[in-house]
Amino acid sequence: MNFRSFFLPFAALSLAVPSAAQAPAEPVAVEEAYAGPTVYVADVVASYPHDASAFTQGLLWHDGALYESTGREGQSVVRKVELETGKVLAQSAIPLDQFGEGLALWEDEFVSLTWRDGAIHRWNTETLEPVSSREDYPLEGWGLTTAPEGLVHSDGSDTLRVLDPETYEVRREITVTMMGKPLRRLNELEWVDGLVYANVWKAPYIVAIDPADGVVKKLIWLKPLVDTTPVADGESVLNGIAWDADNGRLFVTGKLWPSLYEIRLVETDGRVN
Repeated sequence: MNFRSFFLPFAALSLAVPSAAQAPAEPVAVEEAYAGPTVYVADVVASYPHDASAFTQGLLWHDGALYESTGREGQSVVRKVELETGKVLAQSAIPLDQFGEGLALWEDEFVSLTWRDGAIHRWNTETLEPVSSREDYPLEGWGLTTAPEGLVHSDGSDTLRVLDPETYEVRREITVTMMGKPLRRLNELEWVDGLVYANVWKAPYIVAIDPADGVVKKLIWLKPLVDTTPVADGESVLNGIAWDADNGRLFVTGKLWPSLYEIRLVETDGRVN
C-alpha cells in the first residue's frame, strides 16, 4: 500500500475500441467505484501543554480530565492530567521492571496493559490506587479501549481482540483491513461513536475501524500536525487518542510530544491507493 499517495485520484482509463466501419472514438475516463475509507484532515481547535517526557501509550477522557499511561521500564505510570495546564493531578507507578502500554476504563476501574510482561493492572478511578494485577496474560499489550461488548485489545498485528473485562478471555477476533489488505501495527485505541479509532505505529494518520467486520471506514491524515510538532527523536511518534463524548471533543498527542491537540475532522475527497 502506497502511503504517499493518499490524495492521488483513484481512477481508470477505459478506451472505446472502434470497429473498421466506425470513426475512431475519443478515450473516455471512467471513474471506478471507490471502496476505500473516507479521508479526513484535522482542523486544530486548540493546543494544550503536554509533558514532553511522557512516552504516551494510552490516553482517555473521564470525568473532566485526561488519564494517561506511559511506557518505558522504570518510567511507566498511570496518571490524571489537567487538560488546560498539563499538570499531573494524581499518579501511580507501574512496577519498575514493566513497560506500560494501553489504558481503558471499565465501570469504576481503569485497566492498563504492559508490553511483554504479561501483566494487566487495574486502578481505582478516584485515587489511582492499584486494585489488582494479573501477570499471566499470553499476548503482547499495545492498545486498549472500552466497547459495549468488552475491552478491545491490540498487539501490534492486524488483529483486534475483544476481551472479557473480568477474565481477559478472548471473546472474538477482528481482522483489520484497508483497501482489502491487512493493516498491521495497530497501536493505541479509542472507541468513538461505534468505531474503533487506532493509531498505526510510526504512521502519520489514525484509522477508524468498523468492529463488525474490521474494515477501515475513515482515515484521518495528520501528517501536517506531525511535521510541525517539535520532537526529540524517531520514537516520538503520533500516539494517543482521547474522546470526550459529552462535548464531542477529540484529542490527539504523541510520545514525548510537548503539545496535545483538540482537533475537528474535515472530510475531503482524498482517496487511498
